Amino acid sequence: MYLAINPIAFSIGAIDVRWYGIVLGTAALIALMIAIQEGKRFNIIPDFFMDFLLVAIPSAIVGARAYYVIFKWDDYKNNLWEVFMIWHGGIAIYGGLIGSIIGVIFYVRAKGYDFWRIVDLAAPGLIVGQMIGRWGNFMNQEAHGGPVDESVLRNTLHLPNFIVNQMNIEGIFYHPTFLYESIWTFIGFIVLIVLRRRPFVKAGEIFIGYFIWYSIGRFFIEGLRTDSLAFSGPSWLASLMDGLWSPMKLLFDSGELDEGNVRVSQLLSVLIILAAIVIIYYRRSLVPPTALYSDPIVSTKAPVLVTDNDSEAEATLVEIEPPVSVMPDEIERPLKE
Repeated sequence: MYLAINPIAFSIGAIDVRWYGIVLGTAALIALMIAIQEGKRFNIIPDFFMDFLLVAIPSAIVGARAYYVIFKWDDYKNNLWEVFMIWHGGIAIYGGLIGSIIGVIFYVRAKGYDFWRIVDLAAPGLIVGQMIGRWGNFMNQEAHGGPVDESVLRNTLHLPNFIVNQMNIEGIFYHPTFLYESIWTFIGFIVLIVLRRRPFVKAGEIFIGYFIWYSIGRFFIEGLRTDSLAFSGPSWLASLMDGLWSPMKLLFDSGELDEGNVRVSQLLSVLIILAAIVIIYYRRSLVPPTALYSDPIVSTKAPVLVTDNDSEAEATLVEIEPPVSVMPDEIERPLKE
């Protein structure tokens, strides 16, 4: 007998509280804690990251929904109210990332910080949030791959019963792609944690590295899914995507598409990886020296956390003044001996 987990954790009157929401809330909280902890190393107050999250989450929701609706416009054009009913499903993680980045750009600039420095601090928390958030898909029995034999899940992958049972949907077992992505992002978290302590890492490269790592995994995992957003592209493009994904065929069959021949997330993953490589090359080779990740982070507007390491004095807030320009003739020259 196979038992699926009830997606509703509990009810308060007529309001159902779903495991999906609890998992996503937990993911956001842990991501915030990781960012706050790293921010302390650079004397950035916790309130900054709390406000950061309040901007990033709504921006991500809007972006995730807009991304999905754009590629599924035929399903919404005759019922525009459905666009706003996100509880009916229909969001895309890449859209969420795009939306959150746009919101964060405005927030960070308003606080007087450099964008690359702040998103570097947020990247490890972001990838952990995705790792945890995918278990919300597990609770809902969604974002899975194509059909697979039960023996593959139990005997080949050696998955525990509660995962195998949850992947039994109406008598058919499916690839737990949520699990594959969760494992991939966990490994990515370890990679980012190690990289951000390396002395050669430039500002922005932890965030860019996150996109490279996530996009590689998403490209190959996306090919297993059956709910991918897709479009009908030229045959050469479809063949290119299939060719890049072909190493996975040694292990699994690709998921079938209801429409189209090019998966949007796969194409976007490839474009992101290429763009990320170009950005790293440009910032390392063609522009003035870029700050290192370990360099101090300074804002002309935001207060910073200053502590006295030699005493038990409480932390105080200090407002950073903008740098003052000094003319060369105003600099006091040292006396010659």
